[in-house]
Amino acid sequence: MLDLNGKSVLITGGTGSLGKALTKRIFKEYPEVKRLVIFSRDEQKQFVMAQEFPHEKYPAVRFFIGDVRDKDRLVRAFQGVDYVIHAAAMKHVHLAEYNPSECIKTNVNGAENVIHASLETKVSRVVALSTDKACAPINLYGATKLTSDKLFVAANNIKGWSDIKFSVVRYGNVMGSNGSVIPFFMNKRKEGFLPITDPSMTRFNIPLEGGVDMVLYALDNAWGGEIFVPKIASYKIGDVAKAIAPNIEHKIIGIRPGEKIHEEMITHSDSFNTYDMGKYYAILPTIPNWSVDKYVSEFSATKVEEGFEYNSNENTEWETPESLRELIKIHVDPSFEV
Repeated sequence: MLDLNGKSVLITGGTGSLGKALTKRIFKEYPEVKRLVIFSRDEQKQFVMAQEFPHEKYPAVRFFIGDVRDKDRLVRAFQGVDYVIHAAAMKHVHLAEYNPSECIKTNVNGAENVIHASLETKVSRVVALSTDKACAPINLYGATKLTSDKLFVAANNIKGWSDIKFSVVRYGNVMGSNGSVIPFFMNKRKEGFLPITDPSMTRFNIPLEGGVDMVLYALDNAWGGEIFVPKIASYKIGDVAKAIAPNIEHKIIGIRPGEKIHEEMITHSDSFNTYDMGKYYAILPTIPNWSVDKYVSEFSATKVEEGFEYNSNENTEWETPESLRELIKIHVDPSFEV
């Protein structure tokens, strides 16, 4: 059973949506956490977040300005840290297409820096955040996150005698997160129309709290090298538009550079190493440094059928405009009205 009381935790990209949600959960459930380090490069976001989590009320919080591109800064920040949650990334698909070198520096080189800084400072657990776009990627962002996933999985092979465990959590669009479609549409409806790429486009949907649950699950249960995937619903972009602004014009503008019509989280090729864990799937490493049979027994896991795929278009669970409105009220804006 995970217990962060008395432990030191660091979140890279900690001023982002998930980082703030994790911070709230950790302080709520583990009031005796020793340190919670918010590591990010944006001083303004740190300043704003510090107003929400003042040191007087949350004496364990630390705000540490730094960039995952800077390994020396990471090594300094990781001193005495037990658990690292790696959420820092350059994540906007079209911006990555236009600025490829910057995306690689953050998402690939940054991942390597986190791995080596963790190994050098005796961190015991590292959970890296991934994305459905890392699965069979067609854009640079997805390709860099797939590379990052591979680096974190393989890091378990170079840890030597260290007890450290590296794992990955992969999920779809986080409802209400910075830059995501729901807050974008809610803001754009003020202009009297919604720009829609393709109404039939589908995406996986997970609330922020679902992302937090996954991270904490991986911290508690990972044996090292797994990619955890949640069982979550899909939605159509057209239904999101109907949920938010059914009475104004919806302009079809076409897909942006690097976008897919549908997203995947487990491919046909992944099926050979994928197990059903109940609430989650786990893609196990091809060369684990532990017994797969013991793992399956420990978690009562079931191997998926050969050729199994998990994509947003062929999902068995779907959100409707009505269910999306309820979710928006719960997870994004309690005052939301059509």
